[in-house]
Amino acid sequence: MSTFTSSTTAEAVVPVERARVWEALTQPDLVAAFTPFISRITTDGGDHWIWHMSGLQVLGKGFSATFTERMTLEEGTRIEFTHDPPAGAKERAGVHGWYALADHPDGVLLETSMEICVDLPLPKVSGGAVRTTMRGVIHQMGDRFSKNLLTHLGV
Repeated sequence: MSTFTSSTTAEAVVPVERARVWEALTQPDLVAAFTPFISRITTDGGDHWIWHMSGLQVLGKGFSATFTERMTLEEGTRIEFTHDPPAGAKERAGVHGWYALADHPDGVLLETSMEICVDLPLPKVSGGAVRTTMRGVIHQMGDRFSKNLLTHLGV
């Protein structure tokens, strides 16, 4: 197994009230529905969300994972997520990042940043190809997530 990492950032002005975006981003079922390659998100009843990833192909190798994120919510303004698996658990994927929401004259400014790490059964030497594939998948996920969020918000 080798660990591969890719990062992304984005920002957009969403022409709705900040509370509506906040409401959508803090509901695990909705976030799962918006996010490609995520089959569902469950919770531990506390501040952990368990993400269940559906199968992806990376350089001809199938990949699926379940990973646990500690969600830290600053009411209405910021959501931070940090990979935080249960004690003794080995998870093959994890994400560190945040969403920030701020009022904007045309609605709400939504900013995101995330770093995604995955362990894949590929040699380190394939890193360039894997990172290129990861960037493509992340870009596709971001585009579809945005479209699904905007559709949900009626924009």
